Amino acid sequence: MTDTGKTNWESFKVTSDEIQAKVKEIIREGNARRIIIKNEKDETIIEFPMTVGAIGLVLAPLFAAVGTLAALATNCTILVEKKVDEGK
Repeated sequence: MTDTGKTNWESFKVTSDEIQAKVKEIIREGNARRIIIKNEKDETIIEFPMTVGAIGLVLAPLFAAVGTLAALATNCTILVEKKVDEGK
């Protein structure tokens, strides 16, 4: 079954110190469908879907990867695809 709901994108510029906290905040909000982190050269470093059923399974490895990324990157852009609530 394909989800044809509308989405929009948000973008956040963060430093290496802010990456992990921002990703945790985005996940807590609960309406993200996909998160992409890009470096200063606009190259995708990591991209992951936020599948509702798999959230609990991927959090620990996800935060480990984001933590490693924070050690390697200086400034990043976090792109978040969010589902648009049609009822609002």
